[in-house]
Amino acid sequence: MGRWQDRTLDEVAAAEPDALASWLSDPASAPHGGEPLLALLARAAHWLDTLSDGSLGDGALRDGALGDGAPGDDPPGSRTAAGRVIAVAEPDIIRACAVHSLGTTPAAFWRIDVRPLTATELSGRSGRWNLLSGRPLHSSGPSPFAL
Repeated sequence: MGRWQDRTLDEVAAAEPDALASWLSDPASAPHGGEPLLALLARAAHWLDTLSDGSLGDGALRDGALGDGAPGDDPPGSRTAAGRVIAVAEPDIIRACAVHSLGTTPAAFWRIDVRPLTATELSGRSGRWNLLSGRPLHSSGPSPFAL
């Protein structure tokens, strides 16, 4: 989010309407000085694709954002057990993973809402994901992969 961090969308729209329009319409644009949407989507895709090899260290989540792929970059909020991964992540990470898992275009990122305090589950493997979204966190039962 660069210099827009901690600002509401309305505040950014009032101060920088052209820059905001560019950011929302061009996934390669980063007028805020932060990461462009395409880079976020690429990191999320890389992380999901590396799950099939059983490794979390290559491009894993770190502090609510996808890591840079450094070896041993395991996220503090993730665990593996019996082939499952649990990751606690920000809504933008969830949306980026959903875009990749569904094989859709970057424009879909802006059309995905992630409800607070819900789980988004991805089951399957690299190249073939199934998505279940909006399950309340208090729901019981194991999930193959929860974000």
